[in-house]
Amino acid sequence: MSTRTAFTLDDLWALDRVGAPGLSPNGRQVVASVTTASMHDNHSRSRLWLLSTDGAAPRALTHCGDRDGQPAWSPSGDLIAFLARREQQGEKDAAAQLYLIAPDGGEARRAVSLATGVEAFKWFPDGRRIAFISWVWPEVRGAQAQARRLQAWQARKETGVVTEETLYRYWDRTLPPGRVPHLHVLDVASGRVRDLFEGTPLELNRAEPTAHSFDIAPDGQHIVFAFDPAPVKHLDGRSALVEIDVATGQWHTRVHDADWDFKAPCYSPGGDRIAFIASHQGRKHTLPGQLAVADCLTADGRPAHGPGPLGWQVVSAAWDHDVNPPLRWEADGQAVLLLAEDRGTRPLWRFDLPDARAERVTTGGVVNGFDKQAGVTVVNLDSMTQPPHLLALVPGAAPRRIDRFNDRLLARRAMGRHETIDLPGALGDMVQVRLIYPPDFDPARRWPVLHLLHGGPHSAFGDNWHWRWNHQVLAAAGHVVACVNYHGSSGFGHAFLDAITHRWGELELQDIEAASDWLLAQPWADRDRLYAAGGSYGGYLTAWMNGRVPAGRYAAYVCHAGCFDWVAMFADDAYVWHAKELGAHYWDDPAQVAAQSPHSFAAHMSTPTLVTHGAQDFRVPDAQGLAYYNTLKARGVKARLLWFPDENHWIVKPRNNRLWYSEVLAWLATHRLSGTPPAPPP
Repeated sequence: MSTRTAFTLDDLWALDRVGAPGLSPNGRQVVASVTTASMHDNHSRSRLWLLSTDGAAPRALTHCGDRDGQPAWSPSGDLIAFLARREQQGEKDAAAQLYLIAPDGGEARRAVSLATGVEAFKWFPDGRRIAFISWVWPEVRGAQAQARRLQAWQARKETGVVTEETLYRYWDRTLPPGRVPHLHVLDVASGRVRDLFEGTPLELNRAEPTAHSFDIAPDGQHIVFAFDPAPVKHLDGRSALVEIDVATGQWHTRVHDADWDFKAPCYSPGGDRIAFIASHQGRKHTLPGQLAVADCLTADGRPAHGPGPLGWQVVSAAWDHDVNPPLRWEADGQAVLLLAEDRGTRPLWRFDLPDARAERVTTGGVVNGFDKQAGVTVVNLDSMTQPPHLLALVPGAAPRRIDRFNDRLLARRAMGRHETIDLPGALGDMVQVRLIYPPDFDPARRWPVLHLLHGGPHSAFGDNWHWRWNHQVLAAAGHVVACVNYHGSSGFGHAFLDAITHRWGELELQDIEAASDWLLAQPWADRDRLYAAGGSYGGYLTAWMNGRVPAGRYAAYVCHAGCFDWVAMFADDAYVWHAKELGAHYWDDPAQVAAQSPHSFAAHMSTPTLVTHGAQDFRVPDAQGLAYYNTLKARGVKARLLWFPDENHWIVKPRNNRLWYSEVLAWLATHRLSGTPPAPPP
């Protein structure tokens, strides 16, 4: 008899959260950030761990930090750089700084102390320099002048932010007023820093400037990066690829087309080509990112870095997948490693350039990050039954798990089995539904059914470990969990994804209802306990269902951070996409927008709903959730509100997250359609 028990919310927060791997140049060691949480302290901290690709026991590399992250080996393998906020030599970091530590241990040292902080970085091939991102005032020259400007800004008594920018806040933060992300170069030995973009109009993407935004040529003399040349920056701006001479600061636009958006550039090992992701936004905003390659050769076959534009072509045009960064060339220059979703999974792919053919490197689950050195590949992989873990792919050997952080806990827990079915949905298309059963599932019993509706809308519920909507926690509470990858979902081809454009809610509801029909026809389904819950676009769909599905179908809904009123949603950070997705601006065609807005159908809403939201949510401002809750209350519909003044689009603080799960499970447990007394809340 098994002694394993069901997986609980406390177990979820007891798990170590393993980050993306960084491989040593010889492929023998891996460094990764591992995050642990404390319910007692209501805090999470991250430190670096060293692991071996031969399976030797891991060891902690850093101990003193609170948020040690983004580790990367130097080209010679003698140092590991990472970002952290620490106190060292009596100086406490106000912003994240760049630190260096030897892989055999010892004390980490601060490599640079910049008032404006460090956002992301990459080593130069020579190992003597590091390129990094920092937000600066573009009109101010020199690090000391930047520090004085920052000090004056922080010392001001006013709290108001004045702007004329169209892009002024993103996700959960106001973008630093008057500042833009610049590339800097650090000389590791001397500590000298130079702003590579100083005195130019250049800047990186303001929303999410990362290490994928730029790449350094193999000779270390040039850097290529994505740059939006438009004078007014928008969240949906279209970037060109620009190359800058590190020594002189001269820069030239190398790849540009006003109809295309280019990102994630990566030099080939010989520096003669640049791989990047290209999306034809001028044709349609939903078109996928495709793998493209630009040639950097002169007539005599040498790498060219002059002022002229580069010839380029899309090489994955016949492959109906959306390419995700990062890109990584194989050592022979004949293929590029990349990530792309495929029917609820996200494998690592090897795209062969001569044959224009994609091959899976991994199967099943979702790859969250990868690295390759000396022929060895390491991936961060998860699935519905396994949180993120590190897998080494060594030529000639079977894939090897190289971490054991969560094995002891998981060995004592029973996971619910999961399966995938396909059923006819809207437009006669087959629609994928993922089912997760309780660990003690008995088909002779009656079980409540819980739809989990994913956000996006252009994302998917896949074979992955979801920290915020954890399938195992929700199934272990006694639900059969159903995840419908309805029309609009990613990973099923562009036509399927684009089908919902200008008619949000219509096809998705048909798919969800088709799944409900199938689910309720199963002998184990409790017809009195059918629920739907979702966040963001999934929250929008629960509100949409409340106004469109006849009463008596669903016992209760949960709407987290859901869109309720598309006119009021114009306050969000992604307002530039509204007309593209809905088909019109609300002032040009009010009826078109209203027809896709849940608030238009409020008169028909009657199903009990739990509404949850965070006040720091700029993607779906919390007024959306409050308006929905107030509407239900004004109509006399049973409703409950859970509102967090200190959370964003996600509820991530340990205690807040535990409260959120507790409220969701209790809400579901206390609602059913018939007069039968409900089960006690967990």
